[in-house]
Amino acid sequence: MRKYVFLWTVIGILMMGTLSGCASDKTLAQGEKRDGIVVAISSEPSSLDPCQGWGHGNTPLIQSTLIKYRSDMSFENDLAVDYHLDESGLVWTFTLRDDAKFTDGEAVTADDVAFTFETAKAAQASIDLTFLEKVEAITDTTVIFTLSRPTSVFLNTVASVGIIPEHAYGTGYGTNPVGSGPWKFVQWNPQEQLILEANEDYYGTIPSIKNVTIAFMTEDAAFAAVQAGQVDVALTAATLAGTEISGYHIARVASVDNRGFTLPMLPAEGKVTEGGYPIGNDVTCNLEIRQAIAYAIDRGQVADAALNGFGTPCYSENDGMPWNNPEGVIDTDVDYAKKLLADAGWADSDGDGIVEKDGVEASFTVLYPSGDSVRQAVAFAAAEQVADIGIHITVEGTSWDDLAKRMFSDGVMMGWGAANPYESYCLYQSEGAFRDDFYNPEGYQSEETDQYLSAAMEALTTEEAYWNWQLAQWDGETGTSMRGACPWVWIVNVDHLYYVRDGLDIGVQQLHPHGSSMPLLQNLSEWKWEEV
Repeated sequence: MRKYVFLWTVIGILMMGTLSGCASDKTLAQGEKRDGIVVAISSEPSSLDPCQGWGHGNTPLIQSTLIKYRSDMSFENDLAVDYHLDESGLVWTFTLRDDAKFTDGEAVTADDVAFTFETAKAAQASIDLTFLEKVEAITDTTVIFTLSRPTSVFLNTVASVGIIPEHAYGTGYGTNPVGSGPWKFVQWNPQEQLILEANEDYYGTIPSIKNVTIAFMTEDAAFAAVQAGQVDVALTAATLAGTEISGYHIARVASVDNRGFTLPMLPAEGKVTEGGYPIGNDVTCNLEIRQAIAYAIDRGQVADAALNGFGTPCYSENDGMPWNNPEGVIDTDVDYAKKLLADAGWADSDGDGIVEKDGVEASFTVLYPSGDSVRQAVAFAAAEQVADIGIHITVEGTSWDDLAKRMFSDGVMMGWGAANPYESYCLYQSEGAFRDDFYNPEGYQSEETDQYLSAAMEALTTEEAYWNWQLAQWDGETGTSMRGACPWVWIVNVDHLYYVRDGLDIGVQQLHPHGSSMPLLQNLSEWKWEEV
């Protein structure tokens, strides 16, 4: 029933005409001007506090950041007017603009910046600041960060940490925030809607859209709201996006929101994790099995079958990002996949369609979280193709709790994708193997890769960091890619799909990371209504 409550809440708001400023008809009348929008997304934040992870990986909307991403993933200044790194690679100095104010009228100073990062580090939420030794406000407009070790992803972190006001921060901040960003907090009704308005005192370009209602709806409820003409933008699913709705068009946004198999790399020898969960799989521990699966899958066909064509082939955790190694791309080659298996001694000796070797049948399970129709569809489509080379995959839906116990010994249909290369470090560094954080359950461990990852993290220039991230994927002989050790079989990047009302320009979208709700809003301040 709740999805209908969401829908009628939004419809009621629109009919009263109090918050969104949007008419309820499906098209703009000639010459009509609008200054508000209603956006329907499926994911609701747990807090609007940047120190608790709000805006991490996207943009905090209400709060400003020191620097921010351009659409091409390069950096530009926001609160900062200048920044530089000293020769040791440990000390970053930021100079702030002097005209930024919080929405309560107080000036934004270096003290607020220092307070923000100290608070975020102490919170130990989703923001990793373990490398931050101290942060100091030297003057009102100068702040110095001292790191415990060179950290090339520091700027990526800074770009997603919204600055909070020291004078107005407390236990209730996450539900009633004060910020200095382009948007001003108005109201939050949990499980229903978040209402923002343009910050008319913003130091940057003030949004042309003045009122925003973000409604939290299931995809079915959002689709019904679009059909009724009661929302302006709505996240939708690949199964629904093929439906034409008068007055709307589909915005198809490319993403690095990937789906692929993790495949345990160790044999089943009775080892267990610290939590007591079994490690290893006697089938997937074989490199030729993992690579044969990788080469046998026609990723374009999977995207067509599982995503109605709303997806693209995936070859790494960071396709399209500037630190990605394009040499990791492989072509579908079923004959080569069969040869890999045959050369390693796998053969279908009993004629049941499944190859075996030394009494071990090439059959294993891949898990996906129940209720996730996209992961289910991708897994089944890939498994069907892999069956043609004699490998049998049983696709099983289960709870996240059960998956967390079995992911060290079964394959898993996982999904990642971030605007920060630090994700690659978490996915592949040896010390992260077999932890309960979902990053490296397959147990990938490599001294060579560890060296590249460490060099990338410690690099003093972006160019040096990117080069080492790429070498970690493939250095010509080995790496994390499917041409190398193949701990993952990457399959598709999922397009993020939205119904957008005709006449609304949602600007140039960045390559979206994992999750299709908040990434849509990262350039919200650039959205505008076009004149008809």
